[in-house]
Amino acid sequence: MSDLPLLTDIALPTEDDTVALGTALAGIARAGDVIALNGPLGAGKTTLARGFITALTQVDEDVVSPTFTLVQVYDADAAPIWHFDLYRLSQVQDVLELGWDEALSGGISVVEWPERLGALLPKNRLDVMLSSHPGSNERRAALHGGAQWKDRIADMTHD
Repeated sequence: MSDLPLLTDIALPTEDDTVALGTALAGIARAGDVIALNGPLGAGKTTLARGFITALTQVDEDVVSPTFTLVQVYDADAAPIWHFDLYRLSQVQDVLELGWDEALSGGISVVEWPERLGALLPKNRLDVMLSSHPGSNERRAALHGGAQWKDRIADMTHD
């Protein structure tokens, strides 16, 4: 559950729809943004991150979650993209050794398992709450964010 206001709720019936949401978010992302991907295992966090990163980098290789390295940095014209997977983070302070401060200062951060950041999770982030319903293929993304995200999300969903 996010402590930020709900901006929109999007149905994601297929994996392609999840990739498309990542691509759309890439189109509105700016240096300094933090996009927090929340949801249980298998909810589509890495799929969304793949769509986001591929849209901004045009990489040919498969974008995978940095589960064991915890972070992967991609070069992009807009800003470096820092893809964090904090599932295996031992202590909150360990994220500082991964370049967290550098990522926040000029990169775009896409964070899987952001709840592991505790108090280090910025208030001016976009929360993407991914959910799936057992026994069906129904997946949804609830986007929560503050004022700095409201107009950008509105523009994205009305295109």
